[in-house]
Amino acid sequence: MLAFFIFDKNLLLKKLKKILISSFVFIFLMMNIIAIFHAYKFTHFIEANQSFKRKPPNDLTTFEKVKMVFLGVENPKPSSNLAVPKEYKVERLKSNVELEIWIKKVENEKGIVLLFHGYSSEKTSLLENANYFNELGYSTILTDFMGSGNSEGYQTTIGFFEAENVKTVYNFALKNHKNVILYGNSMGASAIMRAVAQKDANPSSIIIECPFGTMKKTVDNRFKNMNIPTFPMSNLLTFWGGTINNFWAFDHNPEDYSKSIKQPILLLYGEKDKNVTNQETQQIFQNIQSNSKILKTFPQAGHENYLNRFGQEWKQTISSFLDKVK
Repeated sequence: MLAFFIFDKNLLLKKLKKILISSFVFIFLMMNIIAIFHAYKFTHFIEANQSFKRKPPNDLTTFEKVKMVFLGVENPKPSSNLAVPKEYKVERLKSNVELEIWIKKVENEKGIVLLFHGYSSEKTSLLENANYFNELGYSTILTDFMGSGNSEGYQTTIGFFEAENVKTVYNFALKNHKNVILYGNSMGASAIMRAVAQKDANPSSIIIECPFGTMKKTVDNRFKNMNIPTFPMSNLLTFWGGTINNFWAFDHNPEDYSKSIKQPILLLYGEKDKNVTNQETQQIFQNIQSNSKILKTFPQAGHENYLNRFGQEWKQTISSFLDKVK
């Protein structure tokens, strides 16, 4: 009787162990599947159309909420209905995809500023920024990154392959301009830093706003903003986000790119930014090797285009920097 009890107990332990292992494997597989869906939809826009309208979270049905949790959120390709301003010339450039750029030349220019937008945005979002650079005497080029606006494709890589776009536009501008300045917001800033560090772009000076420190940290921050633990989904999303798009996302780190920057540079940051931490910004600034570097913070700003809400302060900062480096 005792032998049977011992045998039965051992059998029970084996079954329990098998169930636990199977459950762990199932949960792990499900987490990876969910991460794949989310990573793909975050880095691949869908065709934009007027009928697409995202519902507020409170208006979603239970089924729609469950679907969103498991399958991710669809994002329409960023676009604009704004007509090309008459003073701009439209060009198409061949990069890793075909890009659309808008060019505005001013008389007796001091140089040319190349403007690069952030994630889920497109070139017209920086039109007012470009207008101010024109007022200061600089020609400008506005660029739609790969997958955005009127550029080819639907893929975005949060600055990784966009660095090739930066280099393409930089090479184009360098043919007719000596003083080439790179300006970028968020993803655009990170793409600029990668282009300088790894694509041999060598601008006269750089202006960047709210670049993230590392790809992993920017994913972490999104989870923290939703009060969700970062491990393990942040790691899985970072892994699959890169793998799906054919790069190693854990090495996509502007904190490291900044070590290669020796040009005069202005780094701007909003102290209420929930997507990029102050620690990341300080690390980037510390790593920059330039002898002429400035960090300007906006106490009330978040992750945004600072011109929109802090126009006069932004303009004064920009003009002061350009006066020093011209």
